[in-house]
Amino acid sequence: MIQAARMPRRVATARACWRLARAALHAVHGGLICAIVFPFLDDAARMRRVGWWARRMLEVMGIALDVRGSLHVAPVLLAANHVSWLDILAVDAVRPARFVSKADVRRWPLLGFMVACGGTLFIERERKRDALRVVHQVAEALRAGASVAVFPEGTTGAGPVLLPFHANLLQAAISTGAAVQPIALRYADNSAAFSAAPLYLGETSLLESVWQVARADGLVAHVTALPSMDTPSGDRRALAHAAQDEIQRVLAASVAPDASPATDAPQAEPLPCAATAAAARAAASASPR
Repeated sequence: MIQAARMPRRVATARACWRLARAALHAVHGGLICAIVFPFLDDAARMRRVGWWARRMLEVMGIALDVRGSLHVAPVLLAANHVSWLDILAVDAVRPARFVSKADVRRWPLLGFMVACGGTLFIERERKRDALRVVHQVAEALRAGASVAVFPEGTTGAGPVLLPFHANLLQAAISTGAAVQPIALRYADNSAAFSAAPLYLGETSLLESVWQVARADGLVAHVTALPSMDTPSGDRRALAHAAQDEIQRVLAASVAPDASPATDAPQAEPLPCAATAAAARAAASASPR
């Protein structure tokens, strides 16, 4: 009986190690594409590669993708709720875009190179005036015909209840006349409509988060593209509130009446071996942002 009770955990650990080993190889593949192939591609071809790479990484990590709604044609500013580092993969898998990221990511080994290669716009969040510079960069990208994705919450949240949306970056869409399209992101697994596995909150390290995702059973990334919003009014705060309300409506509809959605990241389990830890570090550098 004791042996039988231990089998599911051993199977989950072995499966997670296998996923991370494959993810590490795919991450290296992505780095090589950035270094060798991207210099010879135009922007459209690069974005196609990014989309393929993101879809493949989700598959390697055992994450299914459920897409609902229609994506607005570029140029468009995608405004999504922020749950996890997985959000970038989920959005890129559906509509490859340029993201806005905190500046210190640029200095991370491997990941910094890859995110810059993918056209990420970096912001110094501790400097309030830097937001204006990034707004101008986002506006230039939109004028050039790009899709740009932002997380107006500014940090990761627990899932079904959103943090307040900041309006600053939405000004770029108003200035250029580009549409804003809200994107609702949700992760479910075999036990919950809002899985705790992807949560990246509090003291949870990126390495621990990657390991929890790799161990998850039946994880599904739900991406819902809501109707796009025109930006003629020039009121970015009203636009932010409207986008938040639309996303909140979708998330609320996904909560069963008797459910208690996860609000904390799962307790991290130790990585089983040094080899798996190395693979997890590579997987943590997986996003081309």
